[in-house]
Amino acid sequence: MTTPLKTLPDLVAVMAALRTPVTGCPWDLEQDFASIAPYTIEEAYEVADAIARQDMPHLKEELGDLLLQVIYHSQLAAEQNAFTLDDVVDGITRKMIRRHPHVFGDAAARSAGAAKGFWDKIKAEEKAAHGTVAEQPTGLLADVPVGMPGLTRAIKLQSKAAKVGFDWPSMAPVLAKIREEIGELEEVVGGTDRARIVEEYGDLLFVMANLARHLDIDPEAALRGANAKFTRRFEFIEARLAALGRTPAQSDLAEMDALWNEAKAAGKA
Repeated sequence: MTTPLKTLPDLVAVMAALRTPVTGCPWDLEQDFASIAPYTIEEAYEVADAIARQDMPHLKEELGDLLLQVIYHSQLAAEQNAFTLDDVVDGITRKMIRRHPHVFGDAAARSAGAAKGFWDKIKAEEKAAHGTVAEQPTGLLADVPVGMPGLTRAIKLQSKAAKVGFDWPSMAPVLAKIREEIGELEEVVGGTDRARIVEEYGDLLFVMANLARHLDIDPEAALRGANAKFTRRFEFIEARLAALGRTPAQSDLAEMDALWNEAKAAGKA
């Protein structure tokens, strides 16, 4: 006999039980929004990792873990009488309908299609409806979340500035800026001004993100690819050394560099 599938209400009930004083889980009872937030970010990355590896069984599991984060935050909010999971679902459903008038609107809206800039226009209208101007952050860049990964946020900031014309017209000046920033970093590396070194390194990363934007590349995805390549090649080094009865710690840079080049050649074959 097939066991009935658990449903969303079942998961909500499990979370409520975990957060029930006295009978709940001591660890879960200690958590709050801030302590859970890092797990929320981590789970989102694990979803992205499963997608990158095209691992459907793992993706199913990671989506469940990410869904749990939504349930968790909603439970915390419900305990404070701030909002419930139903409010979250209602809000996002209404937002999706509102932001797709070319799908859910009247006949005129549907026939007009998705006009250029309509998404930003609707988002601006939503911001205005959320409260008075004094209650809202001001400025073109104010709504780019600070908690985003650095490279992703750099792209968002640059894209918003580019919409009002603050952007280089081609890649040539971007590449020139990269060379300039490398030179400025070289000037301070080896010095004692740690803050300046960090600043110049940050400037270089920022302009590298700008190059990614001009190339229409997701810098985070590109870096994940580079990380995966590094991992494959280092694992090759470990395997070759293990066949010789040794570990990387028992090797030296020259030998490992030679094995790295071997791994690199094998990857291109």
